[in-house]
Amino acid sequence: MPRAALLRCLALVLALPATPAAAQLRVDITEGIAAPMPIAIPVFPTPAAVSTPAGDTATIGQAVAGIITANLAGSGLFRPIDRAALPRPTAAEILKPAFFAYRTLAAQALVSGFVTANPDGTLTVGCYLHDVFSEEELARQGFTVPVAGWRRAAHKCSDMVYTRLTGEAGYFDTRIVYVSETGPRTSRVKRLAIMDQDGANHRFLTGGQSIVLTPRFAPGQQTISYMSYEGNRPRVWLYALGSGRREAVGSFQSMTFAPAFTPDGRGLLFSVMASGNADIHMVDLASRASRRLTSASAIDTSPSMSPDGRRIVFESDRGGTQQLYVMNADGSGATRISFGEGRAASPAWSPRGDLIAFVRIRGGQFRIAVIRPDGTGERVLTDGWADENPTWSPNGRVILFTRTERGGRSTLRSVDLTGRNERAIPTPLEASDPSWSALLP
Repeated sequence: MPRAALLRCLALVLALPATPAAAQLRVDITEGIAAPMPIAIPVFPTPAAVSTPAGDTATIGQAVAGIITANLAGSGLFRPIDRAALPRPTAAEILKPAFFAYRTLAAQALVSGFVTANPDGTLTVGCYLHDVFSEEELARQGFTVPVAGWRRAAHKCSDMVYTRLTGEAGYFDTRIVYVSETGPRTSRVKRLAIMDQDGANHRFLTGGQSIVLTPRFAPGQQTISYMSYEGNRPRVWLYALGSGRREAVGSFQSMTFAPAFTPDGRGLLFSVMASGNADIHMVDLASRASRRLTSASAIDTSPSMSPDGRRIVFESDRGGTQQLYVMNADGSGATRISFGEGRAASPAWSPRGDLIAFVRIRGGQFRIAVIRPDGTGERVLTDGWADENPTWSPNGRVILFTRTERGGRSTLRSVDLTGRNERAIPTPLEASDPSWSALLP
């Protein structure tokens, strides 16, 4: 088939609606799965290898398949078949896969696609999902991106597959902001850093002249809040990702810390220390008007608002020990929700609204746990020595956190809600205090 005709054919196929599948190939993740779904992800071919600033399109096609493989394997829900055993389809064969070859490898699903260079300097990545046994097409989508954006196309393809096979939104086309750490424990250098959820496209946002802590993404993802000791004055700052502009929040004379955005991005919650107590305040980011929400003679901190904006979970020692409380958004009706042995800290409300992640502290060990907003159903998910700083994936299925080993080294790890699928998140240096973004627009 001539290349021009093939490209017209591929474009036509991408423009059509996906064919409804007769079979309901699906991963049930309500209670976790014992055996991940076998899935085939062969190399994405190109109609013709064209050189680009990111490499030729054939090389990019191999890398796209590799990223999709890593994403789906990392979810714990899929078992990608060894690519060395898979066929290497041509671009023409993407329209009509050799299903028999994939059935002999016991693949249940097939993710295939192509990469092609466009005359305007962009790339198009086509992505298809098939049920291998019924030979039905389950989904298809095309992504036209700048050459430098080919990794995002791979993440978007991964999200399409994850969503179609699980019934839930994906979380691969996202970013993580965190604190990068170097130096001895007595004089630690801490810098803000940002990267894709798989560790790619890493860059530093601050230079390390001042200690930074607890970065948090705004819902719109263009702003980050964090605490900094700049000028030896601990307070909450805002950082604009597009311009790099920074500004302090409010004119409080005392220490401000533990920031968290409201779900609509219009407000910022944080704690203010005064006279030995810490109370939670909310600042309207447009008017900069501030409201004090708690007034107990205690340390009230680490606020996190429910997705509907109606309630706030926070930690407090008002009952004599460090525990979790839920109150209304106006500060009224505070009720303790954590009980049992040990302490509870660092709550983070799930984007789904059904669970709160937190740190359960018992016998000197810190572990990531979840609990329902009414205080029932507590489950511990990790078994590390010091696991802290939980933050949710945008679909509320995975929790990212900091793990500090007994030797003192800190790293980022993730765990799903079953507690069975835990994995390391690569960072160039030691890392702590992660915050997971929403899906990128």
